[in-house]
Amino acid sequence: MIWNPSEGLHLGFITLRIYSLMFVIAFALGYYITKKIFIKENEDLEKLDTLFIWTVLATLLGARLGHVFFYQWEYFRNNPLEILLPFRFQPHFEFTGFQGLASHGAAIAIIVTIYFYSKNVIKRPMLWVLDRVVIPVACGAIFVRIGNFFNSEIVGTVTQSKFGIRFVRDFYNTQDAVAKTQIQDPDSAYNAIVHEPRFANLLAQVPAKHPAQLYESISYIAVFFILYFLYWKTNAKEKHGLIFGVFLILLWTVRFVVEFVKERQGGIEDSLGLFTTGQWLSIPFILIGLYFLFMAEKPLNQEN
Repeated sequence: MIWNPSEGLHLGFITLRIYSLMFVIAFALGYYITKKIFIKENEDLEKLDTLFIWTVLATLLGARLGHVFFYQWEYFRNNPLEILLPFRFQPHFEFTGFQGLASHGAAIAIIVTIYFYSKNVIKRPMLWVLDRVVIPVACGAIFVRIGNFFNSEIVGTVTQSKFGIRFVRDFYNTQDAVAKTQIQDPDSAYNAIVHEPRFANLLAQVPAKHPAQLYESISYIAVFFILYFLYWKTNAKEKHGLIFGVFLILLWTVRFVVEFVKERQGGIEDSLGLFTTGQWLSIPFILIGLYFLFMAEKPLNQEN
């Protein structure tokens, strides 16, 4: 399969990027799911609005800082303005949007945010909140990886299997596509590489790679339904930390396994070796999840 989607939906003078749309869908579904939970728990929906705003900000800021510190610190330490600005200043000024988000950073930021939210807003135990929040978080992860797929980023390693996909926009960046085709419009340049016989040699150079984003996305669907089932169909929610522990184990195990067929992305793996950066960062989450899985207990005031 040849994968060459446009950067987004062109709506007159603006372009709605598919990646951004997937984030909107993720947050919208997350709000809907959490609202159902709050209604079931007889919680004030005004507290949900606070949780939603705090979580959105924590996700975006945490994911961005996670990418900076875990994956590209050597670059950003010399270009600090680019951490929170959608511009690149080296080697020339360029509008880039916010590129580079790390799910591990988002996870840390969300946990920290939930701590303050549980203490100051909802007045519930932190684990009570986490047991419920991880359900929409798992749902959101599905759509974030679909967004990565449309962006042709976080691709897998080269493969000869039938699952391989030729990511044209991963192999040729925008400058390369324009330079090699002499077509100034990037979308037209990419389309020419894919469809025009005169550029068949360019297309032939694009190798097939594992669609690692789809492997993760499909796996997260299973994680979401397991968590959803535990909350709505079992008594798991009565043990604080149990659903949260299952979430950490399942989601980060998926991430650890899929990393074996992902292209390496740099970061701490360059110094630690053996595993990728994503795998090293997943191990602590899995261990914490195992702790909560086995240590989860009903609160002392819980009636049997």
